[in-house]
Amino acid sequence: MNHINGEKYNFLMDIIFTPLSWVSKAAISVMDFMRVHGLMRTEESPLLLISVGNLTYGGTNKTPFVEMLAEYASSKGVKTGIVTRGYTGRSKDVKIIRNGEGKRDDAGDEPLLLSRKLPDIPVAIARHRIEGVNALKDCGIELVIADDAFQHRRLARDCDIVLIDSMCPFGSGKLTPAGVMRESVSALSRADIVVLTKADMIARDELEALRERVREYVPDNKIFTSVLRHDDWLKFGMNENPKAGMKVFAFSAIGSPESFRRSIRDYGLILSGEKHYRDHHRYTIRELEGLCALAKNNNADAMICTEKDLYNLPEQFKWNMNMPLIVPGVRTVLNEPERFFSSLTECMKPEIIIASNGYGEDAIGVMLAKKLKRKLSESNISAFPLVGKGEAYSQAGFEIKSAPSITPSGGVVKYSLRDLLGDMRAGLLKHVSAQLRDWKKVAGRIRTPICVGDVYLLLHTLWGSGTRPMFCATAKTVYLSGHWWIERAIINRFTLRTWTRDEESAKQLGKRAVYSGSPIMDLLYEDEIHEHVKGNVILLLPGSRKRACEDVKLILDAVKIIAKRESQFRMVLAPTLPIDEFYDSCRALGWNVIDDELVNDDIHIELTSEPIALAVDGVKILLGLGGTANQLCAGLGIPVVSIDEKGKRVQKKLLGDSEILVRADANILADTVMHVLNDESLYESMSMAGIQRMGKPGALDDIVEYVCENSGWSIREHIYIMLKG
Repeated sequence: MNHINGEKYNFLMDIIFTPLSWVSKAAISVMDFMRVHGLMRTEESPLLLISVGNLTYGGTNKTPFVEMLAEYASSKGVKTGIVTRGYTGRSKDVKIIRNGEGKRDDAGDEPLLLSRKLPDIPVAIARHRIEGVNALKDCGIELVIADDAFQHRRLARDCDIVLIDSMCPFGSGKLTPAGVMRESVSALSRADIVVLTKADMIARDELEALRERVREYVPDNKIFTSVLRHDDWLKFGMNENPKAGMKVFAFSAIGSPESFRRSIRDYGLILSGEKHYRDHHRYTIRELEGLCALAKNNNADAMICTEKDLYNLPEQFKWNMNMPLIVPGVRTVLNEPERFFSSLTECMKPEIIIASNGYGEDAIGVMLAKKLKRKLSESNISAFPLVGKGEAYSQAGFEIKSAPSITPSGGVVKYSLRDLLGDMRAGLLKHVSAQLRDWKKVAGRIRTPICVGDVYLLLHTLWGSGTRPMFCATAKTVYLSGHWWIERAIINRFTLRTWTRDEESAKQLGKRAVYSGSPIMDLLYEDEIHEHVKGNVILLLPGSRKRACEDVKLILDAVKIIAKRESQFRMVLAPTLPIDEFYDSCRALGWNVIDDELVNDDIHIELTSEPIALAVDGVKILLGLGGTANQLCAGLGIPVVSIDEKGKRVQKKLLGDSEILVRADANILADTVMHVLNDESLYESMSMAGIQRMGKPGALDDIVEYVCENSGWSIREHIYIMLKG
């Protein structure tokens, strides 16, 4: 009858809890979607952080595994700390304990156990783990091991290790409250390393079947096994170590009592009886008196519990027991330690990605990548350009992670609806989809993307990588109508830090934004700042895109008119220009390409592919149809003359009085250039306006400094080098 009642009870519980587990699964799925696409904020750790967690509630030997990892890192000279939630502790403030010194009520059982076994390693107990990490940083710690943090995805981590109990890997497979699963097995796809614990406690074919299941989500070379080994004995009420054949009564409050039972038999002890409680249960004097009575009634020679249980006993009871108590010390042993630690080290190698969405932005991104590489030589620095093929990155030796996006307008969203429709007909949406898929390939491995461009790029990166980026806002300033309120809201909520082009824009964006120089002006000075010396050269910029092959006629016609009064010309050929097609256009207009010159009768135009910083040597005025290059010249105090069109009118808002826009007519262009050159007062006012509007360089160096020091990437590379040996 009791058996039937038990079956009815289990059936009723299943009916009640199974629908609740469906609700739990739906809630987890929604939160996972938001995490994957960056809609829920994450906290950036200033230190290298390894998470150790699991998919189920309890029983996977996390505590001895964390102990083993901490001992390994510390033995390599890395200043190591541990952060834990301290689930059964009651302290609301961050507490750091050392040498096992602390109260059970404040710290909890597992932190005290770890601290006792690792006396030189600080253990931080914090309800908000990021506060614990920051506290450990103040203690001089370099590497933090986060205990039980796989589901705590608000805290960004460098490596996720997931432990699976080989004896009971997924329970019934149901999520809580119907089962023991915290989330679905598919969550293993987030793991960098998976360890099957207690691998010696199941048959070989069962272990292989479990590996096969895990392989559905994790590559085989990232799957490892471990076992628990007996270390020593803690004894209360007896002097000698227990001997084989001794009868013991077991009690425990752990996640997997079955493995404890197996261990007792492996020690050669005879189990005369046992009693189990829920995980982390705190024993009362009355309960322990009852357990002692049960042990005596079962003719036990001693009682036995786990190390964790020891911290849940009333302090006075351990020293006033009327029955001996023995506690086995255990440690984790990896079956392939060399392969495991090699995989762990590679997992911790710093990965930085720079995303940009424009040719000028690519140029800034390349310079930023070079500066980062000089500071972080062992780190992987790659690029994610949204526009074009990213030739600037590949030519500089940086790996491209994104699919190419080549459109008629040469961008993503332009000023003209007609251009946008043309881009969409050319496959823009397919390009965007392909690049979002490419983000998935690196998501989880890239801790902090750095965006160089506009809010569209920021959202693209956030949605694709799921990670809050750093943001170099090159597209908008207060001079270009500023950022809309929705853009300001996005920037303030979803970026770690924003660098603006001018001080006024930083004030507009708020507390997460800083101005430390113009990233545009940084393009001029890769290594050192030098003075621009003016001469009598008229600089010509046909632009950096295919359209330049058509626009060059306007420039060359203007040159023929100007050449009657001025004779020194220099034309800058952008690296992205289709050069053969461009030369063919020039020849069709009656110009010859001879060595490094365009020649028409007695008019000679010097051709150069040098960076603007070098090409402006001796330049007095610019006739330019470029974008970023026009701005650079204005920032150097070179007056700019360009054509009046929608894109240039937007640029005019930025450059102000440093630029004059005229109708696309060669005669008008030529007359305007000569007017500026002949009017000394106008020339000086345009020159000063450009310098004032564009500002000083320095943003990229500040980004590098912030990435290395404030975000902890120098520490990460230092640790990687130490562990790599």
